[in-house]
Amino acid sequence: MLKNQDHRVAVAPMMDWTDRHCRFFHRQLTSHALLYTEMVVADAVIHGARERLLGFDVVEHPVALQLGGSDPAKLAEAARIGEAFGYDEINLNVGCPSDRVQSGTFGACLMKVPDLVAECVAAMKAAVTIPVTVKCRIGVDEQDPEPALDALADGVFKAGADALWVHARKAWLEGLSPKENRDIPPLDYDRVYRLKAKKSNEFIGINGGIQSLEEARGHLDHVDGAMLGRAAYHTPGILAGVDAFYGAKSEAFDFAALIDAMAGYAARHIEQGGRLGHVTRHMVGLFHGLPGARRYRQILSTDANRPGAGPDVLRTAFAAVEFGGGAAEAA
Repeated sequence: MLKNQDHRVAVAPMMDWTDRHCRFFHRQLTSHALLYTEMVVADAVIHGARERLLGFDVVEHPVALQLGGSDPAKLAEAARIGEAFGYDEINLNVGCPSDRVQSGTFGACLMKVPDLVAECVAAMKAAVTIPVTVKCRIGVDEQDPEPALDALADGVFKAGADALWVHARKAWLEGLSPKENRDIPPLDYDRVYRLKAKKSNEFIGINGGIQSLEEARGHLDHVDGAMLGRAAYHTPGILAGVDAFYGAKSEAFDFAALIDAMAGYAARHIEQGGRLGHVTRHMVGLFHGLPGARRYRQILSTDANRPGAGPDVLRTAFAAVEFGGGAAEAA
């Protein structure tokens, strides 16, 4: 079980979304939420451009590296590399249902081979000193989620896993697209609650369909952690309320300071050969629901992607937002 860490709230690993720019942005909104990388395949970590794949800003801590793979030796080596880069946790993906993942024999299809998952966890635990965790589904295809999830959990915890995050849906590997797998299989939060009741001494976190911090609080009555996914990405302002889960005082969030921080970050990225749109694409939903938010989105969706766009575009977009009673309303 995770020791000396309180990961009550996490932002889920999301392919094509939770890159280093997204994580830097999210960290400006919350000091405490655990952030995850996109899934990185173990082979890519071992043989690819490591700085491009694994590099991150020190302000992102606590940040976890999610790995994809099914070869214990390769995962162990990738975990060692991740620890050397400074990650706070290594997470194994046993939940992604995409065709690309299935063809590599990892992701959600590993739910069918819990003994192999346990071997992978044991190998990674032997290779690193930081926590090793797993993110899974409640089952795949025609599996019965009761024995399937129990078998996976029993195996990974026996192998030394420090936490298990459960996306409370099945994954259908045939017949549904990855996008459909995020919505169509029904949520079964009670199945995850039952697992926690059996594993009272282990860290069990829940993921899937959590739309608000109020919903997250409700889940924390039953499990140890709540993981926000698309809600955190599409309406990132909600992350400004996360630190209250860790005892922080509730006060108006300084969004002007956040924009200053992001403008400075964007300027550094541009100086290194990047484009403003790499950063601002993650910020489009920040002021959802406020007057001026539509204009803010338009500016970031058009002007920020023009050749030569600089951080002043971000300040112009921010100036279009009308806070009224206070910046805290944006959350």
